[in-house]
Amino acid sequence: MTIPANARAVVIGGGVSGCSVAYHLAKAGWKDVVLLERKQLTSGTTWHAAGLIGQLRGSANMTRLAKYSADLYVKLEAETGVATGMRQVGSISVALTEHRREELLRQATVARIFGVDVAEISPSQVKEMYPHLNVSDVVGAVHLPLDGQCDPANIAMALAKGARMRGAAIFEHTKVTGVRQAGGRVTGVDYVGADGEPGFIAADVVVNCGGMWGRDLAAQSGVTLPLHACEHFYLITEPVEGLGHLPVLRVPDECAYYKSDAGKMMIGAFEPKAKPWGMEGIREDFMFDTLPEDWDHFMPILEHAMNRMPLFQTSGIHTFFNGPESFTPDDRYYLGEAPELRGYWIAAGYNSVGIAGSGGAGMALASWITEGEPPFDLWEVDIRRAQPFQRNRAYLKERVSETLGLLYADHFPYRQVVTSRGVRRTPLHEHLKARGAVFGEVAGWERANWFARPGQEREYRYSWKRQNWFENQKAEHLAVREGVGFFDMTSFGKIRVEGRDAAAFLNRVCSAEVDVAPGRIVYTMFLNDRGGIEADLTVTRLSETAYLLVVPGATLQRNLAHLRRCLGEEFVTITDMTAAESVLCVMGPKARDLMARVSPDDFSNAGHPFGTAREIEVGMGLARAHRVTYVGELGWELYVSSDQTAHVFEALEAAGEGLGFTLCGLHTLDSCRIEKAYRHWGHDITDEDHVLEAGLGFTVSKKKPDFMGREAVLRKAEAGLSRRMVQFRMEDPEVMLFHNEAIVRDGKIVGPVTSGNYGHFLGGAIGMGYVPCAGESEEEVLGSAYEIEVAGVRHRAVASLVPMHDPKSERVRM
Repeated sequence: MTIPANARAVVIGGGVSGCSVAYHLAKAGWKDVVLLERKQLTSGTTWHAAGLIGQLRGSANMTRLAKYSADLYVKLEAETGVATGMRQVGSISVALTEHRREELLRQATVARIFGVDVAEISPSQVKEMYPHLNVSDVVGAVHLPLDGQCDPANIAMALAKGARMRGAAIFEHTKVTGVRQAGGRVTGVDYVGADGEPGFIAADVVVNCGGMWGRDLAAQSGVTLPLHACEHFYLITEPVEGLGHLPVLRVPDECAYYKSDAGKMMIGAFEPKAKPWGMEGIREDFMFDTLPEDWDHFMPILEHAMNRMPLFQTSGIHTFFNGPESFTPDDRYYLGEAPELRGYWIAAGYNSVGIAGSGGAGMALASWITEGEPPFDLWEVDIRRAQPFQRNRAYLKERVSETLGLLYADHFPYRQVVTSRGVRRTPLHEHLKARGAVFGEVAGWERANWFARPGQEREYRYSWKRQNWFENQKAEHLAVREGVGFFDMTSFGKIRVEGRDAAAFLNRVCSAEVDVAPGRIVYTMFLNDRGGIEADLTVTRLSETAYLLVVPGATLQRNLAHLRRCLGEEFVTITDMTAAESVLCVMGPKARDLMARVSPDDFSNAGHPFGTAREIEVGMGLARAHRVTYVGELGWELYVSSDQTAHVFEALEAAGEGLGFTLCGLHTLDSCRIEKAYRHWGHDITDEDHVLEAGLGFTVSKKKPDFMGREAVLRKAEAGLSRRMVQFRMEDPEVMLFHNEAIVRDGKIVGPVTSGNYGHFLGGAIGMGYVPCAGESEEEVLGSAYEIEVAGVRHRAVASLVPMHDPKSERVRM
């Protein structure tokens, strides 16, 4: 075959990811799809993958994708005639601690929500199913009978054949040397063919499935793709007599997984401290290569294995394998269109779950490319979560030494990474550190999560129950409700939109009316064509031609990309102003008293109404005070230039004596907002959640003739809601909610808890979540009996369609 000069899509990389994307694009009806592989199909990482197909994941949509992969691979051999080695032998995950048992049971609840067959089994049942296993210290386990194992290379080959059967073309020994672009979008790829001759394919869509080569390829085009390879080890024994077909076994407390294959036993590991590889680049002839053995590194895993499965004490070793795989800073892979370049798509960074993940990922990405929107919320793996600084190789090398091991570490709520910290710090970082701040990291930002008392250790002690900072959070929370709390929210993303057409542009993009008087603050949404919520934000009009948009720090790149994608012929500039200003929040019933002590300006309701912003004097400096709140109390967000931030903080702190002035962390911000049923984007509201069903119809202008998502809003308003956002309070004050627990209505699971935290003012854990309600009144929705399933146990909950704390928002406007 001759490489064509034109294609609708060019897929770069012939591992399982690239083959899956090509297969699903062709299946969607795109005939002129071309896949280019630098060497041979599967020759990078796919060929040496362990081939474990597990459906148990930590979140709803990741479970959805993994289930799709498992279902696809079962049918693929019949479709293509390529033997995939797919056997649904099932899988067992065992717990050696009560913490791990709770995690497994919580994950099993998520699996049940999406119809994945899963059951808790006892240690004796584990022994029956896995007679070679030492279960003396096993405290619990879960069994998924439809999990399995496969031949990874043949899965990729079957996907490749399926793609060819539908018209896609695949070329090996063809290296992409660059991606061309013009006018902010891709125009095609340059390559060197198997004959050594250069060529060019014109294309509107290019998909980087380059695995561990993907980062450097993306960097050539100015695209951020933060991943780095690590060494990954496994060992295969000589044949073991009578071994038979066993379920895949995972013992995460010992960092190990096991599978039987062809009468031999394999053990692989995700050790706590990994070995990054390829820092200086990957040699040109790398193909089906292995890395040097390192027995010292692997020996702690093997010693555990000899106790866990005594056959390792007597069986000979057939293979000790070491090969590279790519990992990302947060252990989640990347999908989606790069925010820097239109038409440049990514499916890479699979963190050793590429076989189990690529089937679903290829389906999701192909749907996103061909339909113009993802099939469901994919924010967890969206490339737009990557921060530009994360392409730094020193940062990546240090971080992935940790993230490989985190795959099998306890996935406690609020768990913090420990490597590559301190990259982004606010002007108050050292001030807050000196006052007991315990920091967490989001999008590289160091943020005070809670404040330790004098003499208290400044460390997390993780648990699925109340953690060691629970009482600290309670004190901070009640200070916000009864006195005045201070939050450093400098990590907010701040976007300046200005120009002659700024008002018209934003009115088209935003759901609310933003053509308002200067100084007005508008709470609004970005909607998609389905009425789903692309972003929730505040828009403050600064002048006739300038606006400030405030978004969560974690979604800044996504929100910038959305604005730039939506910009047409309007005369508008969009600028990231995040680093220019700090945001200091004073919140609580005594916030007005505090502001009066540091400023001569008028902070009364008449002088500074809710939903307005104005410049004020504060201490000996200036700030712009926004009267808004995310905790449901009287308060102001003070936008202060970075050079004056420390001074303003010191003035506030000094003036707060006697008012209950309390430094508060992000954990408290979240617990306060959930008592008010304020939605959190990425959990309670996403791009697949309709704005009306989310209970945010008040952010949609009924008068504007044209804005994005308008028709979807009108259709839903006419058709009626199919589900509603409900707030829950647990009756048992000891129960803890985080997210992804199951909502049980009249004995039946109806969906997941989208977010949870402890409501210290209300006296119990609070959760949010959607409840199906087609054709039902509010009274009928609330007339049911509700429970929340936590780690397999159901607990009674009180449900409400209005905020349980201050339902009329009287405290906000006091």
